[in-house]
This record gives sequence, structure tokens and C-alpha cells, in this order.
Amino acid sequence: MEAGVSGEGDEKVDFELSEIKYVCYGGEHHLPLIMSLVDQELSEPYSIFTYRYFVYLWPQLSFLAFHKEKCVGTVVCKMGGHRSTVRGYIAMLVVIKPYRGKGIATELVNRSIRVMQESGCDEVALEAEVTNKGALALYGRLGFIRAKRLFRYYLNGVDAFRLKLLFPRPQIHPTLLQAAQENSIQISSETRKESH
Repeated sequence: MEAGVSGEGDEKVDFELSEIKYVCYGGEHHLPLIMSLVDQELSEPYSIFTYRYFVYLWPQLSFLAFHKEKCVGTVVCKMGGHRSTVRGYIAMLVVIKPYRGKGIATELVNRSIRVMQESGCDEVALEAEVTNKGALALYGRLGFIRAKRLFRYYLNGVDAFRLKLLFPRPQIHPTLLQAAQENSIQISSETRKESH
């Protein structure tokens, strides 16, 4: 899969960020918009089945950005078990060139990450072309680290970096931990008394 925002662009569009409306994937009417953006902006070709796999199983993880009724960006994600963790995965990220550099991609990714974290993910992963400086800079600002280089990963022969964002494990306050242990000891001793 591919996630990226190229740093180069066409003529910029003048707009206020407050004019951008973000919506969660809302059904079949959004699918052609996502497909059109991804097909025109990313290097990998995807079939209708690939898109449907993501948006039908994880609609809550896909978002679209609109400016005056025009779809200008999208992010498509999934989540599931990976080894001993729950991993979120950013499959596709696109913002059309005139709208880049204004924070739209950051907002799309942050919305997906927020839902992934609230849904219990331990980490988020993605792949980005090693030549896509815009995407690598974006994900670096969001805290992603380069976990691995994948040689000739894309159909065009370009290498990819696997990027990961690890969520901190929740810290339990020592007094809560002690209270939980004391409660556990008390319950187990009461259970033993009842069984005699």
C-alpha cells in the first residue's frame, strides 16, 4: 500500500482552513471520490476490491476533506491484530497538489490515528516511497519513525520506508496499582473462607 503527499505542486488555491470540511467515509457515494484522488495522485494502481476491502470493513478509519463541495483529500486505513499487538495501518493518503502544505494531510491522518488509538491500537504503520520527501517530513512531524527499508517495494521499482508510530502504554498510578492488588488479595481470601 502507499501513503504519501508529494512535496511538489501545481498552482496553489487561496482558501482558509476553516473552509475545509472533514467527513468520515459515509457510504458508496464517497467511493468514486476516493478512487479518483488515489488513482490520479499515487503511483500504485488499486482495484475496486482493494478500496472496498478498506472502506467496508473500517469505514470509521477513512476520512475525506472537502473544499466547497470538491473532494481535495482522503485517508484510507485499517486496523487488526499483528503479532501480539493491535496495529493500525494507513494504506492511502492523498491531498491534491493545489491544497498541499496547509495542514489538510496532517488533519486527515490525525483523525484516523485518534480513532485507532481510541479503538485500542498499540501502533500505526504505513509505507512511503523513500523519494517522497513531503510524506516523510509529514509523518516525521507526527512522530513516526523509520522502522525498515523495503527494497523495490513499489511496482515502479522504488524502495519504501516502513514507518511506525508507537502509542505509549498507559501508566497506572502507584496508589491505584496498590489498591487493585489489595482488593485482589482481599477477594481471594474471602473466596477461600467461603469454600471451607
